[in-house]
Amino acid sequence: MLKEKGRMRQASLFLVFLTTILCISITPARAELKGLIKVDGSSTVFPITEAVAEEFQKKYPGVKVTVGLSGTGGGFKKFGRGETDIANASRPIKPSEVELCQKNRVEYIELPVAYDGLAVMVNPKNTWCTSMTVKELKKLWEPEAQEKVTRWNQIRPEWPDKEIHLFGAGVDSGTYDYFTEAVVGKEHASRGDFTASEDDNVLVQGIAMDELALGFFGFAYYEQNQDKLKLVAIDDENPENGQGPILPTPETVLNGTYQPLARPIFIYVNRQSANRPEVEEFVRFYMIMGGPLAKEVGYIPLPDRAYTLALDRFKRRFTGSIFGGKGSQVGVSIETLLLAEQK
Repeated sequence: MLKEKGRMRQASLFLVFLTTILCISITPARAELKGLIKVDGSSTVFPITEAVAEEFQKKYPGVKVTVGLSGTGGGFKKFGRGETDIANASRPIKPSEVELCQKNRVEYIELPVAYDGLAVMVNPKNTWCTSMTVKELKKLWEPEAQEKVTRWNQIRPEWPDKEIHLFGAGVDSGTYDYFTEAVVGKEHASRGDFTASEDDNVLVQGIAMDELALGFFGFAYYEQNQDKLKLVAIDDENPENGQGPILPTPETVLNGTYQPLARPIFIYVNRQSANRPEVEEFVRFYMIMGGPLAKEVGYIPLPDRAYTLALDRFKRRFTGSIFGGKGSQVGVSIETLLLAEQK
């Protein structure tokens, strides 16, 4: 459904596009751009990159942009081996992936493209689970819960004495990495007895067909399937983030009150690939049009200043990660990190 929506451009987006063209100086050589740009990685970032690629190819029909869907971890493996020009990532690059890039002499430019919230969902027929605390999520998802915490009433005694069926992002996914870091406290640590998939649509169908299901994936996929799913409000029990359980919305993700499950998402550009005219223009186009396109396909755009800072980062070819190559980090401000880099 996201794919369909990405193709149905609204009139307002067209006006933004025309305005952008007037603001960008494009030489005749750029108007004749040709080539192949290879992108792969996160299923979360996929809808944004696909939407940008479609609009870019309308403007530059001589350029073909392929967008793969192998998960953040799978995308970084290809990127680190030099097989792709751009990696979609729903979390920052991890130390092992930094090492792979170094081994193959792949320098990378990290660019944030939007915000996303991780939604926790149940089946609409579930009448008892309207909210959960982060502690309850941890009790359910930590490695020690495997084959032990298997029924709803083990989370709260007043909930039914029925099996709980878990669904979540595949272990090669950045969404899985971020969720485990935010909820369990350690990236890539969780119980293993749950239905996992890199394809968020598989998770949607699994939860939608099972009254006893609970699962997590990106908020944008929930928005496209609201009639099939029911959101669970999350309480991090931190009064600074608001009182009580909070549902993910564009507002609560952007203002930071939906914690700890709000996160930035990224693209990583091979520095050598960035020297090719078609790749350079595609990334510039992405930083300018990514905000409105992200919003159209259900994500939360970054503040305008963050896109300006990210574009400057690309123009100056700043390599490495503003997160230090340490992987998922919870409760960060992209704008603050980008500003700090300018000093």
